[in-house]
Amino acid sequence: MSMAAVKFGGIAERIGVQMTRGQAARLRSLAEEAYQPKQYARDLTFEEAERRISALKAEIALADSF
Repeated sequence: MSMAAVKFGGIAERIGVQMTRGQAARLRSLAEEAYQPKQYARDLTFEEAERRISALKAEIALADSF
């Protein structure tokens, strides 16, 4: 569990809540690095942003492994 989730009382409270500024910045950066700018959207939930960040990190790691 991340420190942000602990600080705000747990993951259950973050469901349906808009993504954080940190997530937005990270997602935008990863989307640009992966040449997938459509993965970034301003109105994502915390959970959806986390899923997209994880997917983009995995895709970038895979591409870097070649």
